[in-house]
Amino acid sequence: MPAKPRMFKKILIANRGEIALRIIWACRELGIRTVAVHSEADAASLHVRFADEDVCIGPARARESYLNIGAVIAAAEITDAEAIHPGYGFLAESAAFAEVCKACKVTFIGPKPAVLALMGEKSKARETVARAGVPVLPGSDGPVPDEAAAAKVANEVGYPVIVKASAGGGGRGMRIASAEDELRRVFPVAREEARAAFQSPDVYIEKFLMNPRHIEFQIMGDSQGNIVHLGERECSIQRKHQKLLEESPSTALTPKLRARMAEAALAVARSVKYENAGTVEFLLQDDRFYFIEMNTRIQVEHPVTEMVTGIDLIKEQISVAAGIPLSFTQEGIEFRGHSIECRINAEDPVTFTPSPGLVVTYHPPGGPGVRVDTAVHSDCRISPYYDSMVAKLITHGNNRDEAISRMRRSLEVMVVEGIKTTIPLQLKILDDPDFQKGHFSTRFLDRYVP
Repeated sequence: MPAKPRMFKKILIANRGEIALRIIWACRELGIRTVAVHSEADAASLHVRFADEDVCIGPARARESYLNIGAVIAAAEITDAEAIHPGYGFLAESAAFAEVCKACKVTFIGPKPAVLALMGEKSKARETVARAGVPVLPGSDGPVPDEAAAAKVANEVGYPVIVKASAGGGGRGMRIASAEDELRRVFPVAREEARAAFQSPDVYIEKFLMNPRHIEFQIMGDSQGNIVHLGERECSIQRKHQKLLEESPSTALTPKLRARMAEAALAVARSVKYENAGTVEFLLQDDRFYFIEMNTRIQVEHPVTEMVTGIDLIKEQISVAAGIPLSFTQEGIEFRGHSIECRINAEDPVTFTPSPGLVVTYHPPGGPGVRVDTAVHSDCRISPYYDSMVAKLITHGNNRDEAISRMRRSLEVMVVEGIKTTIPLQLKILDDPDFQKGHFSTRFLDRYVP
């Protein structure tokens, strides 16, 4: 008879910033001790202050600290951590890291290494999903080796096309081409970007949709074979494939279309026997949707799903990794109201130039239906070494209008002085008549960005 699952006693958090704090809060509620790892630049950070233990794992540059697998594993071993939560970014989708965790008998809080490897290779993920009967964008069967092969595929599917890194994500290693001469020009650029960002130059070709919506479904699976979805998130407000504002539910989905997309998302997860938290991403145009990728980790925008479902996704991740079944069924999930998240970045709101530096004054908003996930405080320093996100501001309302109103008044009273932020741009988005009507696509920000 198999042993009864036992909750972890100590978890190491292989991340920094707001997501590290978010995981610490979940662990505290579960009675689990935490270990923070940090670079020399993050020694005074809040995730170090509030964890039960901390270990410095290297210099400021991520490659020498947060991406240093040996240093992270050594920190887990010297602190007797039973599990590692990778958060998002850094090592969160690294099959190699998950394999090392397994070999060292430390539980990786995420999917199995084989699933990370399969879904992380975007062209292979396309093939797997297509076999499961889920629609994918027309494109190449796997990576394309050179410009001539890329042009052949593009001529078959029709321009415009997008060149995408096979091992990529987050908008890196992507280039759009509207004609063959442009494709031949951007193809080697995309390959080099892919090589630099993901240590693999492989790229593939997909048909590029001109005005799609970007819709993703939150998935959660356990080791008993239960897989459920927790609804969709609308992620179309983005710049260079980087999301700026997310919401749930999407204004673009009818109940019938939502059900079809949810079933497709579940089919993707079932096809790889998915465990833990993940996100299945689609492009939607003219009521037709296409799989684009699966993110095998918790997402930056997970709070909007938590707000409309009342389910703590981080706690669920931890429980599932410990071998405990999901605490809910598909039928037991209730969707309530509407939620919006704005990512507040340390960037110039017009040019998007990074704006690292000292935060002289910081005051977060509050009130009913308002949540702020951040690791920022007055007199802290926004480092040039890491992601520029200052905070995630999330609001919830009984309906979309109320969620928008709460977001607007929250942005208006949020104080972040000493650096530039994207708050003025977020206010412009909220006041845009098309946004308020729910009429937009991934091209929406073209009107505000030079």
